[in-house]
This record gives sequence, structure tokens and C-alpha cells, in this order.
Amino acid sequence: MSENPQRPGPPENPDRRGGGNEPQGFNWKGLIILSIAIGLLAAGLMIPSSAGGQKLEYRRFVDMVQKDEINKESVKKITEVGAEVITFTTGQDQAKRTYRVQFDSLMEKERLNKLFDEKGIVPNYEYDNNMGTSFMLSLLPVLLLLGVLWFFFRQQIKMAGRGAMSFGKSRARLLAMDKNKVTFKQVAGCDEAKEEVWELVEFLKDPRKFQRLGGHIPKGVLMVGPPGTGKTLLAKAIAGEADVPFFSISGSDFVEMFVGVGASRVRDMFEQGKKNAPCLIFIDEIDAVGRHRGHGMGGGHDEREQTLNALLVEMDGFDTQEGVIIIAATNRPDVLDPALLRPGRFDRQVTVSLPDVKGREAILKVHAKKVKMAADVELGVIARGTPGYSGAELANVINEAALLAARRGLKGITLREMEEARDKVRWGKERRSLAISEKEKENTAYHEAGHAILLDVLEHTEPLHKVTIIPRGPSLGSTMWLPEEDKYNTRKNELLDALVVAMGGRVAEEIVFGDVTSGASGDIKMATGMARRMVCEWGMSNALGMVDYSDGAEQSMLARSRDYSEATAQKIDSEIRELIDNAYQRAKTLLLKHRAELDALAKALLEYETLDGANVRDIMEHGSMMNPPTSQPPTPPMIPVESSVRDSAEEELPPGLAGAPA
Repeated sequence: MSENPQRPGPPENPDRRGGGNEPQGFNWKGLIILSIAIGLLAAGLMIPSSAGGQKLEYRRFVDMVQKDEINKESVKKITEVGAEVITFTTGQDQAKRTYRVQFDSLMEKERLNKLFDEKGIVPNYEYDNNMGTSFMLSLLPVLLLLGVLWFFFRQQIKMAGRGAMSFGKSRARLLAMDKNKVTFKQVAGCDEAKEEVWELVEFLKDPRKFQRLGGHIPKGVLMVGPPGTGKTLLAKAIAGEADVPFFSISGSDFVEMFVGVGASRVRDMFEQGKKNAPCLIFIDEIDAVGRHRGHGMGGGHDEREQTLNALLVEMDGFDTQEGVIIIAATNRPDVLDPALLRPGRFDRQVTVSLPDVKGREAILKVHAKKVKMAADVELGVIARGTPGYSGAELANVINEAALLAARRGLKGITLREMEEARDKVRWGKERRSLAISEKEKENTAYHEAGHAILLDVLEHTEPLHKVTIIPRGPSLGSTMWLPEEDKYNTRKNELLDALVVAMGGRVAEEIVFGDVTSGASGDIKMATGMARRMVCEWGMSNALGMVDYSDGAEQSMLARSRDYSEATAQKIDSEIRELIDNAYQRAKTLLLKHRAELDALAKALLEYETLDGANVRDIMEHGSMMNPPTSQPPTPPMIPVESSVRDSAEEELPPGLAGAPA
């Protein structure tokens, strides 16, 4: 891959993320200056107490003078510093001792002079000229301390001013191409999307190839797809293949509580892009700033709409010949403003959909290179058993399998760990430590047996994968099915049979125990939602016809309203009730017909806890299992945890899973 020697380096902007001057370390210089100031202050306070001479009380001094213990030879001088101080010496040669007496010059000076005259003592008065020096020495630490405080305050003012000036700077992060470089080889499962964006790579490598014929590269590319399909990874791969600077920013980074900040950041982001052209600017989750104008609570002048207006102007103002290409990603294209999607701004929409079976196998192969796999693991089998999984979920399956194999002390990941990780990612982890009474376990076994039998006997259902009474996720038992191939449309007969399967658990409880439990709440919720969409969205009701009666869930809660009359609403409720009641009656008829198989399957579940599809088919055909499953001890958890019971009515079960009593 050839490098572009003419490409300028990143802009030297200390206020931008990634700049060299922005990070502020600890202020060691200020700490050292503050310590010196405190030390000098303490030394200044100690200066007066360190004057020469032993301190003597004034009364004792007067008594010594009156008793002639101190004569005119002893008193050498009197030094005045504010209050007068007498300094005298006693003794001869080595026995000399110097004393220091402090007295009040206003009250005692006249009396002391009279006493000196009586004893013939002539003092030598001297005024200490060091008074100013001592005062300055004691004042210097205080001044130094005030100077340090002023220095800190000045630094804070500078930083606050610089933060205010950089508040409107772009928060786009520059991705270094020499580290963690991503190419198209690391992106799998979206071949059509890679073909569409390959033109961008060719333009960034050789712009003259397109300019020669007068063609213009798209100004913006909008990547649309469900979460986890690899939109951000694909954008990084474009930058990695073209070897150009890659600026990454989230849509929420533009919006702040202060009006005008987002628009300023948009303008600064485009200025940085022009300085680094050719380059890519990637805006993740653009729906945070690009929603329809006029629908917000702040009217037409709120911060988000001003930011969107600035983005629209900037995208319409710069030329594609400058080599700045905008790539945005969202999983909500329906809420974006139409002005953002018009030609000239985001010229091209690239759909990054969920991978098909071949794409899932390719994704698994990419992630399998990072772990140790056993030789007999066929990733194609796992790919066929993971319909509807995104790339992120497949990566999580590989990671969970690796962790599980490491816990079991294996040298490589086997097919068993891969399948267990797949079930864990989609349906949750098994909760074997949950304490369940025998009565509840029997109720769960019949509940799941009802689902499993209906899955086997009905014509338009998916193949049964596994049925278990081991608690997993929010449910106490699970009936799992997996489609044989990828499906993009669902027929009405398949939906009707799915409603019958959903009613199987409640019907089995009623047939066997003559009573029902709250465990079918998840089944009821799933069946009601499916029946409502059949009537209101898919036109599968003969009474209502092919009319859309959906309630506009994409609109805001305040703006949501019904576009039909109260009589139509009653008819919708009646049609939904009829679909569910018919499904309940069909389920009851079929389970009464297969009552013997229902008892046999429930008994097998109580004994083995988990059965696969082949075991259930053996019971349905022969009344018993030809090859019963071998019991395997469960893997002990690394850290013991306390088990807890959750009500499945509070959580919606994912597709492909039938709930059990909770």
C-alpha cells in the first residue's frame, strides 16, 4: 500500500482533543514555592525570640539594683526597640553572663532613671537600628505567601479563560493510523456495503481518477443498520485502506446546555478536516443531533436545531474536491431531518444489515483467528444455528465460548462450548443454583412439554431445537427453536401456528392440573403483540382489511394520537381477541389428542431436565427415547452467588424462546 507523502500532519491545536499542550499535570512548582513560603514564615516568627542574652524579669532586675548586686560596671547599654530593653553583663572573664531585661518605657522609665541616679549608674543609651530589618524579615514570608496565592489565582484565571475559549472547539478525536489499523480483511458479513464504500477509498487514494471524467465523489455517506452490524468498524476500515486521517465524534458531543456551542463545534470540526484533507470525518449516532426540526420541546430555536442548521450549512458549503468526506452512522434513519438526507449532503445511504448464513460464517472465522479452536469445530454449523445474530453478538459468542473452555481447563474451544455460548448470548445463562420445589418443577415440565409438542405436530412451525426445565434468564424453563434457513418474510399460517405454540404452556397446565399459574405472562404478552401487528400492520384481518392502524410508535409520546374511531378500536380489540381465542382452542384440541405424549415428555424432562429435538421426536413417534441423553455434571461457578427468583411477567422474552412459569 503506497503512502501519501503530500498529506499534512495533524493540526497543531492545543485546545483540541489529542493536542500536546492540553493535558495539565500536577503543579509541582507551585507546591515547592508554597512550602518555601511557609518555612520562611515560620522562621520570621522565630526571629524575635532568638535575640541574644538570657531573659530576666524586670522586678528581679530592680531588686538586684537596690541590693547592689548590679552596679555601674554591670550595665553597659540600654537598647530601645519599641519597648526599652536593658542589656547588662555580670561576672569577670569566663564567668561573664549577659542578661536581657524588657520593660515598659512609658510606665517605668522615669522611676528607673531615678534608681540609676541613686546608685550612681550611668547607662549608655543606644537605639537599635535593626528594627526595620527585623520588621521586614518577619513580613517577608507573609508577602511571599500572598504572592504564591496570587500566582495560583492568576493561573486559574488563565485556565478558565482558555477553557472558555476552547468550549466551542470540536471534540473530534484523531485516530492514529499507525496503531490498531483496520482494513477490509477484518470486516466480514457485509460484502455489498464494502463494494459501495470502496469508491471512497479509490477517491482518497487517487482523486484525479474521478476528476478527469468530471465525476464527483459523494459528500456524505450515511450508514444505516441495526446495532452491532459493524457500521463503525466499516468506517475505520475505509480510513485504514485509504491511509488518511480519521476523525471520530459522536452526535451527542455537539449538544451542550449552552446555546451556540454545538454550532461552533461543527464549524471547528470542518476547519480541522480542511487542514488535514484528504480525510474522513465519522459522526456516530447522528440521530442525536439530526432529528426532525420542529418536534422538540424548545420550538425552533433550541440548541439541537441550531447545531443541525450549522451542520447543514457546512455540508452544503465545502467542495468535495477538498477531499473531506463525511461518514455518519445511525440505526434510526426514520427520525432524521429530510434536509440532511437530500443529494448534496448525504448523497448515498449504505445499508449494513444483519448478516446471512454465509456472512455469519465469515464473521465467525474472523473472530476465531484470535482464539484457539478445536480441529473438529465446524463454524458453518454454528452459523446455521445463529439466525438473526449481529456481528457483535457473534463476537460475543466466540468470547463466551473461550471463557467457558478456559473454566473447564480445555486446550481448545469445542462444538459443545460454542453451542452453549450461543444459547447463553441469546437466551441467558442457566441458573442451576435456583431452588425450586418439586411441585413447581412438575408444573414447569408440563408447561414446556406443551410448547414442545405443538412445535412438533404443527405444520408451519420452526424445528424444535431444545426444551429444558433448567432456569435460564428470566424464565424457569425454555423451549427453543431455530429456523433451518434465514427468513425475511413470515406467512400468515406461520403466524397462526406461532400463536398456537404460545398458548401451549397455559393449555397444558389447565389440562393436567385443572388450574393455571402466572407463568404464562411472557407467552401472553408475546402472543398479544403478534396478534396486534397481524391486525394493525400486516393487514391479516378479514374484518378490517389492508389498512394500517398502527399507533405511530416512532412519534413522541406527546404527539401520539389514533387516526381511527372508537368503533374501529373496538373492532381491532375484537379481532385480536378472536385470533388468540382460536389459537387457544386449537392448542387445547391438539394437546388433548396427544395427552399420552404430553405425560411421557414431562416425565422425561423431570428425569433428564434437558432434551433436544431428536429426543422429543422419539417420544412423539415411539412413546420413549431411543437414545436418551447422557447426564453431564454442570460446571461449578467460579464465584458462588445467591440465587434469586424474578417474575417473568416483568421482562419480554426474546424471539425463539417460549416462557415457563416464574
